[in-house]
Amino acid sequence: MRRAALLAVVACLLLAASERPLVSPERVGEHVRFLASPALKGRMSGTPELDRAARYIADYFRAAGLQPAVCDAKGKRSYYQDFQVTVGAKLGRQNRAAVRTAAGSVPLKLEKDYTPLNFSDSGQATLPVLFAGYGITAAEHNYDDYAHLDANGKAVIVLSHEPQEDNEKSVFDGRGLTTHATVTSKAINARNHGARAMIFVNDPVPHAGEEDRLLKLGSVTGPENAGLLVIHARGEVVERWLQPFGKTLAQLQSAIDESLKPQSFALDGVELHLAVDVQRLRARTRNVAGLLPGSDAKLREECVVLGAHYDHLGLGFRNSLAPQQTGQVHPGADDNASGTAGLLELARELAARKQSLKRSILFLAFSAEELGLLGSAHYTKQPLVPLEKTVAMLNLDMVGRPRDGKLTVGGADTSPIFREVLARANTVGLTVSYSSSGFGSSDHQSFYTKNIPVLFFFSGLHADYHKPSDTADRIQTADLARVATLALNVAQELARREERPAFVKLQEPQAPVGGGAGYGAYFGSIPDMGEEVRGVKFADVRPGSPAAQAGLRAGDILVQFAGKEITNLYDFTYALRAHKPGEEVQVTVLRGSERLTVTVKLAQRR
Repeated sequence: MRRAALLAVVACLLLAASERPLVSPERVGEHVRFLASPALKGRMSGTPELDRAARYIADYFRAAGLQPAVCDAKGKRSYYQDFQVTVGAKLGRQNRAAVRTAAGSVPLKLEKDYTPLNFSDSGQATLPVLFAGYGITAAEHNYDDYAHLDANGKAVIVLSHEPQEDNEKSVFDGRGLTTHATVTSKAINARNHGARAMIFVNDPVPHAGEEDRLLKLGSVTGPENAGLLVIHARGEVVERWLQPFGKTLAQLQSAIDESLKPQSFALDGVELHLAVDVQRLRARTRNVAGLLPGSDAKLREECVVLGAHYDHLGLGFRNSLAPQQTGQVHPGADDNASGTAGLLELARELAARKQSLKRSILFLAFSAEELGLLGSAHYTKQPLVPLEKTVAMLNLDMVGRPRDGKLTVGGADTSPIFREVLARANTVGLTVSYSSSGFGSSDHQSFYTKNIPVLFFFSGLHADYHKPSDTADRIQTADLARVATLALNVAQELARREERPAFVKLQEPQAPVGGGAGYGAYFGSIPDMGEEVRGVKFADVRPGSPAAQAGLRAGDILVQFAGKEITNLYDFTYALRAHKPGEEVQVTVLRGSERLTVTVKLAQRR
């Protein structure tokens, strides 16, 4: 063989060796198959199956040589950081309903004629009944089902969906549904108009011939308590109430759709006797935490956090993107068995290199991410290593399906050294694109709001996201191992270097209340999803945003927006949506023991 050809072969072999992942594709595949197996039933927070996953993770941390990072009040050490979450709701024993008309009182059969919804208030009431069309107030479309309707202290019947559904010329979307169509929005609007109860009913047009199914308890995402009684009734039940008035649901709906004029009216002489008993289900869940102590006597007091959430949707009743398949296991292979598998192998590989690591590394498997980043929010409120000693957080979430070796790394500008470190760390030939922002709908956000530099490893969304089809056989284990190796190389450098990475608070792009993209007025707050308060506590306020310019800051609790009481994030989102860019609104927050009211000039969302 000629010398040039020999050198070319050697170069190819060296390149192949440099791109070979340190992390084993076979082992990450084994972890994914276990975590996404049918036996773990989708790993919903608060379930025995998620506890089984937690034990699996803790056992692997122990076998890798990590120390239990949790110490209780008695000095006992553990891998488990326990906390409580609300995981759902169930019907209590005091659910009753009857309707009184001129013909007498007719009882309704629970779960046959009607069912309460999971975000209903509990209580009893005897109420006059109104028909309130679609239950929508949309100033931007000059449409209001409550115009000239006094709903105060009454029960309102509202149709599902929104006017002119499937009509491309509709002032609403027509081809799709807007946020006005959600049950939660209708309930908040009913409460804002003073209603004590909302009776939700499936609209018959254009759904004639479809089965009139009642929503399952827990199938609708919403606040814990919307502040009014909410039930879903069958159409045939409501039709009997309308019959004496010579009206039907189909006629009323068609009249609204044709004219875009409200058809709301009082059902004089009709009275609803309603008792709702919805009990919130609280459960213990746990983060799993293992510590790899650093070798330097001084720097070992500092740590790099490596994290991934290990919970998912269970049987998919909340947040499933395949609602017709609720009740089936949502395995969550990519979201986020993939990130958890990478975290486990990072523990194994970094433990084998512990003598070269000056700083400590804390491995955190978070629970309740799918419920609103609750596990990471709990950790940052009760950290196992002081936050001022936490130099960076690396988060792996959905890293099992890179397309053509492409990976996105978020938070790349939350420290000035990160892009350079990532470039050196990419020995596995991934095509990496960068996102500056430290915000996002995953656990790194909980650390970024505490002024900690973050990196978010993410291989992208796909058609199986939050569906039963997110299965282990779809994971690209070789590419998952490459992503984990990239994270390993970054973690090694951060744990070895003398200087800690500086933190940069970015001028963030405008985004909706809870993150992501969208249209309409921009406010600029980041909600603290892990804080159970009446109102909305701000985890952070985006620099330069309208909220920041008005002097609002992290830790404030929003309790009133433009004259509307705010009890939860859904109230805030609904209230903000009713205002336009450029408007000035009065906002009231609690700051410690103070109650402050400021004027916020809303901006255009970009």
